Amino acid sequence: MPEFRCTDCGQTFSLSDEVLSRYPGWTPRQCRKCKAAKSPKPSRAPATAGDPDEGLFTDGACSGNPGPGGWGVVWVRAGQMIAEANGGEPHTTNNRMELTALIEAYRMLDATATETIWSDSTLCVKTVNEWAQGWERQGWKRKTGPVENLDLVQPLYELAKDHPQVKLRWLKGHAGQRWNERADVLATAYQQGVELVGRAE
Repeated sequence: MPEFRCTDCGQTFSLSDEVLSRYPGWTPRQCRKCKAAKSPKPSRAPATAGDPDEGLFTDGACSGNPGPGGWGVVWVRAGQMIAEANGGEPHTTNNRMELTALIEAYRMLDATATETIWSDSTLCVKTVNEWAQGWERQGWKRKTGPVENLDLVQPLYELAKDHPQVKLRWLKGHAGQRWNERADVLATAYQQGVELVGRAE
């Protein structure tokens, strides 16, 4: 099993061949202990006013940007998790993982759903709620240049139109909101090759 040296603590560490096969050519820079120390921990406190406990919470993560990335989705009703999912790409960006998380959240819902999808990416929320309609009218072009990540923006916008009763809303990230933090943990876990889906923190 190959060994690596952590750039934070200087200790050697190893990852399984299964994890490394997900990201060909990737050289991990941090051991799991140092990586975890820098990752926000999910809050176990009860939801409070202004702390939503309904809907689908999404997040994306990327190491290096571009680099290995992950996305996470948590579906919650009445403060109880009913489903979650995660995935990733070996060479991607944070914005692409945020967009992918939203796509996967919409795909979890049927066309008549009345849920709210929450994202801590202002860029992604504005893309769907404000900008995509105009870009579509202009042939998927902007006055300032091409639409970035168009291969994800177009299907995301189509999914949003196919779910007319689903609201996409922004919430502040890394602020102790327990389901946003769980989505972040899922995204980061996939990026690091740790299986967490379906396992409570």
